[in-house]
Amino acid sequence: QVQLVESGGGLVQAGGSLRLSCAASGHSFSSYAMGWFRQAPGKEREFVAVVSASANGGNTYYTDSVKGRFTISRDNAKNTVYLQMNSLKPEDTAVYSCAGRQTFQRSRVYLTSRDYAYWGQGTQVTVSS
Repeated sequence: QVQLVESGGGLVQAGGSLRLSCAASGHSFSSYAMGWFRQAPGKEREFVAVVSASANGGNTYYTDSVKGRFTISRDNAKNTVYLQMNSLKPEDTAVYSCAGRQTFQRSRVYLTSRDYAYWGQGTQVTVSS
């Protein structure tokens, strides 16, 4: 079993940047596909980005609204996945959570919350206009 802890959230002005981190405990981090999801007040949780299980790098996929602004990456040596968020907009305001799924399919990406077994507690991102 893996435990996930997010950090890096905060308050930022529109156009600014934040980098979220998700540190994982346990072993075999490279065998986990890692995703980021977000939930704004009064809205359902939505997929943001994913990086596939990989010994080095991994395949990535983004929801359309963050393409070109957000970048997901993983550092297996540190058991950490990152979400670099640039050009932030007020509509990016949400609680961001990372999620993990162990898989032997190294190139596969997972886009729905039910695909993931492990979740962090979330970190608040607030973008002011």
